[in-house]
Amino acid sequence: MDRRRNQRVATLVPVRVWGLDARSMPFTQLATVTNVSSSGAVIEGMRSRIRPGEVLDVQLGNERTQFRVVWTGKPGTRRDGEIGLERLAVEPYIWGVDLRQCQLVAEG
Repeated sequence: MDRRRNQRVATLVPVRVWGLDARSMPFTQLATVTNVSSSGAVIEGMRSRIRPGEVLDVQLGNERTQFRVVWTGKPGTRRDGEIGLERLAVEPYIWGVDLRQCQLVAEG
């Protein structure tokens, strides 16, 4: 059974990510969003090691919002370099995708 609370939509969107890494050192880098939902996203291509619970800034074009890291891919696995993010409640939705329409396509 799927434990996800929200429908996810596959995508490939380049973003800029910055924050503090696992050694509390500031970083900034380009990465790729591979799926989005109304409450979060998955990003791949992270070179910096990030700890769950860390708050990161993510920028898409001129839009920017903050997310909390909820999981990180285990080094040496196919998920290495991936992070799962949850949008902070007060932050705007920046993906520009009407998820209701995408759900209809996915379910139909």
